[in-house]
Amino acid sequence: MNADSETAPAGAPPLKITLPVEGMTCAACQANVQRALTAAPGVTRAAVNLMTHEATVNYDPAITGPEHLVAAINETGYASHLPTADLDATAADEARERAQQIEYVSLRTRALSALALGAAAMIASMPLMGGVAPHAEHAGDPLLRWTMTAIDPPVRAALPWLYAIDPQALTLALLAATVFVMAWAGRHFYTRAWSSLRHRTANMNTLIAVGTGAAFLYSVAATFAPGLFVAEGARPDVYYEAVILIIALVLLGNTMEARAKTQTTRALRQLAKLQPSSARVRRDGEERDIPIGDVRAGDIVIVRPGERIPVDGVIVTGSGAIDESMLTGESMPVDKQAGDAVIGATINTSGALDIRATAIGAHTVLARIVTLMKDAQASQAPIQRLADRISAVFVPTVIGIAVLTFAAWMVLPADPSFVRALTAAVAVLIIACPCAMGLAVPTAVMVASGRGAAAGVLIKGGEPLERLAGVDAVVFDKTGTLTEGKPRVVDFALAPQQDRARVLRLVSAAEGRSEHPLARAIVAYAEGASGDSPVEHLVAVPGKGVVATVGAARVIVGTGALMRESGIDTAAAFPQSAAWASEAKTTVFAAIDGKAAAAFAIADTMRTNAARVVASLKRRGLRVVLLTGDRRATAEAVAAQAGITEVIAEVLPEGKVDAIKGLQQRGHRVAMVGDGLNDAPALAQADIGMAMASGTDIAADAASVTLMRSDLASVEHAIVLAATTMKTMRQNLFWAFVYNVVGIPVAAGVLYPMFGVLLSPIVASAAMAFSSVSVVSNSLRLRGVSLS
Repeated sequence: MNADSETAPAGAPPLKITLPVEGMTCAACQANVQRALTAAPGVTRAAVNLMTHEATVNYDPAITGPEHLVAAINETGYASHLPTADLDATAADEARERAQQIEYVSLRTRALSALALGAAAMIASMPLMGGVAPHAEHAGDPLLRWTMTAIDPPVRAALPWLYAIDPQALTLALLAATVFVMAWAGRHFYTRAWSSLRHRTANMNTLIAVGTGAAFLYSVAATFAPGLFVAEGARPDVYYEAVILIIALVLLGNTMEARAKTQTTRALRQLAKLQPSSARVRRDGEERDIPIGDVRAGDIVIVRPGERIPVDGVIVTGSGAIDESMLTGESMPVDKQAGDAVIGATINTSGALDIRATAIGAHTVLARIVTLMKDAQASQAPIQRLADRISAVFVPTVIGIAVLTFAAWMVLPADPSFVRALTAAVAVLIIACPCAMGLAVPTAVMVASGRGAAAGVLIKGGEPLERLAGVDAVVFDKTGTLTEGKPRVVDFALAPQQDRARVLRLVSAAEGRSEHPLARAIVAYAEGASGDSPVEHLVAVPGKGVVATVGAARVIVGTGALMRESGIDTAAAFPQSAAWASEAKTTVFAAIDGKAAAAFAIADTMRTNAARVVASLKRRGLRVVLLTGDRRATAEAVAAQAGITEVIAEVLPEGKVDAIKGLQQRGHRVAMVGDGLNDAPALAQADIGMAMASGTDIAADAASVTLMRSDLASVEHAIVLAATTMKTMRQNLFWAFVYNVVGIPVAAGVLYPMFGVLLSPIVASAAMAFSSVSVVSNSLRLRGVSLS
């Protein structure tokens, strides 16, 4: 795309550009960027992806240009730049993945370091609190007196040497540790909060920075100007350990989210790798290997057996069996001949082909699949994170309450005290710190992920859990999802006067050299029957079967058409083959010495508990749909076995995406269950994608949920786990909200006039910690939840 800042003439078609956005950490950040882009002149649509740190913008080139869009993002306090025109898409994906991995490792290191320092600081601070209980009673803080009476003696008994250290030395050591944690582990909280302030926005970083900053400044004042506090009849307490622990706990939540982000870029990169890097073309009567980018429409591309087809095209000469499983999910190769269209990235399993290129580059089916995935992944999740929505109004409200608290304590009492006013204001800020809100979702996600893993369900973070909990429609792929994905002999018929062992031995020998899935199924069925049967002559008939001489016997194995061409009547010998065809089973016949010998019914068998799982999902009120690229007759036969009444068949990846969109437009929240590359765009488009681990890595990366077991019950387990986890998240957020609604007024001093109770920042920080522990404890209950 031309990144020129000059606008295009009026009437120019709308354009689309994807811009990087750096510095986003929460849904509030995402909303700020999207709001700024949507409000920019000339923008018709903007979608900001928090996971990939990208903004996809549709704009009118007659009104605005890429440089103006970059400027709009930068003005919000986040960083963007024009995409590098000559950077390969795969290289860009790899660079983004490396950056996300680096971010995760950095966050994990800082979180663990801060947690270790916080634990040490908490223990080291106990001697400094030893004389607080009597002072707390004098100052009107019975909660602090009770807390210290309960905690101080055990610590004193366990670590008597700690109480012999000079208090000033301990205080300075805690100050140094706090400065280190704030400047290193938590630096981004303060820089981003400052950036938000300059742009008149607020997010979770603002709360963290204001709360820990106020506690730190208060503690510094108590450290270096204790006389100010003593003169006012107050004790110069310090809260360095609270600052460190707040930063550590929030970093822990950030680390959990970053871990999920490292998995988001791999699907597109794996898709791009399916594209061959070169092609063999015939030009000027010569064959030559050229880079894929040099192939032109109309070139004759030569594809040998076993090679991946490099471009979309039409077969000019030759015939072969094409493995289109990456496109349709169908496990059996499709026979192609001159005049048939072929798709790039599919595999030519047999036969030499000359193909005329009809679509190259961004116009190929594979490239369109990549585009579909990018568009689907760039769309916003239907459920935004409640904690960040609350923080948008919560942050300025808390700061306002803290200011009002300070002013009220300076004006209303008969004997106003600066230290008491400052104490109450800092207590408000500390008790309102967002630890509970910050941990409400990540802890539930962490525990649910562990519970899911034990049940064979891998979930990529809290956002997929939120979406999965709300699904009301489940769409299944057929091959490899409802079925095993491997052709097997499911029925067998032996002609009269034929010996079963001899027939299986001869047929197995004839098919033993073939890599065709049907041949492999027959060989597997006849396992152990091959014996010593040398194949002296073998002719493969493309798309029909094989003719072989095994010992002294002439063996023909293949389709009904091959048998008719050989003068063999299979209809009379195997009347059941008609019933097999009606059940969408593929029939392979065998003839020995010119006589019909056997018939094999081959099908992709249903997973054992598919019908039970479908019935259970329906009982839960979910709409169940079968969506496949396979033939309608096959799809309907499989659906009937599984108990599914709604079938969408014979659709390519674009059609699967359209089918998902159709359900969404009718108000459904859709979960898609698939396992192949052909499912990847639909998995990305669905509200939640669930991939069978037996399928491709691409499908697993495109999906938000990976089912590690072949058991379809994992689908139901995932839905039940998501619903229970979402309930736990709401409980956590409700507790965090109620805690703040009750705790902030108490910290401000509303109980002091009637009961003489005023919380010190120590008790405020303890209450904050208790709130966090309560949230974590509630989340831990998920470990024992039943998924049946």
